[in-house]
Amino acid sequence: QLQFVESGGGLVQPGGSLRLSCVAPGFTLDYYAIGWFRQGPGKEREGVSCISSSAVNSTNYADSVKGRFTISRDNAKNTVYLQMNNLKPEDTAVYYCAAERTYAMCRLTLSWYDYWGQGTQVTVSS
Repeated sequence: QLQFVESGGGLVQPGGSLRLSCVAPGFTLDYYAIGWFRQGPGKEREGVSCISSSAVNSTNYADSVKGRFTISRDNAKNTVYLQMNNLKPEDTAVYYCAAERTYAMCRLTLSWYDYWGQGTQVTVSS
């Protein structure tokens, strides 16, 4: 069973940056589509960004984060990152990493993914 180790969350001021990391020991994430989702206070879980398998190598972003967030892979480290710049208070949420292997193409849809991490808290506040 694939289990993620997520890190990088924390408290940051508006305009600041954080980088989230997602790893799954024992699994090669090159083969998986990886999505980042978030659930803010009083909100439903929503798609933030996703990256397809390395063979496909496409990315998608929610309109709310385009130009501010970047998803990427470091295959040598078997890690997927979400670089978050110019953070806003509305970005405050628990961020989850998710994986899908069957199709290897990513979607910003919760039901697309088979495996989920436990989440990491991101708080953007003055």
